[in-house]
Amino acid sequence: MRLLLVEDDPMLSAATQAGLSRQGWEVACAGSAPAARAALIDHAFAAVLLDLGLPGPSGLTVIQFLRERYDDTPVIVLTARGQLSDRIRGLDAGADDYLVKPFQLDELIARVRAVARRSQGRVVPKLTHGEVSLDPVARVVTRGTQVIGLTPHEYALLVALLQRCGRVVGRDYLESVVYGVDADGSRSAITVLVHQLRRKLGDTLITTVHGHGYSIGGPTA
Repeated sequence: MRLLLVEDDPMLSAATQAGLSRQGWEVACAGSAPAARAALIDHAFAAVLLDLGLPGPSGLTVIQFLRERYDDTPVIVLTARGQLSDRIRGLDAGADDYLVKPFQLDELIARVRAVARRSQGRVVPKLTHGEVSLDPVARVVTRGTQVIGLTPHEYALLVALLQRCGRVVGRDYLESVVYGVDADGSRSAITVLVHQLRRKLGDTLITTVHGHGYSIGGPTA
């Protein structure tokens, strides 16, 4: 099982990573929200262990980033004692559980196992339009009966458009969902991703709405 630990305290991060690794789990570490979002773009994790009190953007932005991408990876929020409001905000944003610092490693391990078990039983509807179908659980995209291989960025863009089927989705929103952080050239990169999706899934799947953005099954003007 592969986990993402998002914690800016180097000593706590190292100790937690070592303890989880002894369980046979592979643990990737990130010290900030942008680093966490970058890791989530390129890798799949069984669960995310997330400190909300990160330097810069809050850990809440990581939860929002996941859920906007139609990614239901379980999130366990790690908060300092007494920060009830943070725990409530985390759960409202889409976190699955929380643990108050300082915590016992055994309790963290038990909670990771619990959220992983619950996530395996979730039923998440497929996103479809025409002959294109996307299974968010298996992360598989098909066109008719053919499985189509997509890059992580292509997949994220397709999810964002299929989630809002019938509506125009602006470029700014697509950039934030696909890349997570502001990146030079991301606006032109969205154009490239749209071109690649059309090549793989059909020229008529995505419509460009000039001056506004893109849509699947939406306006053509």
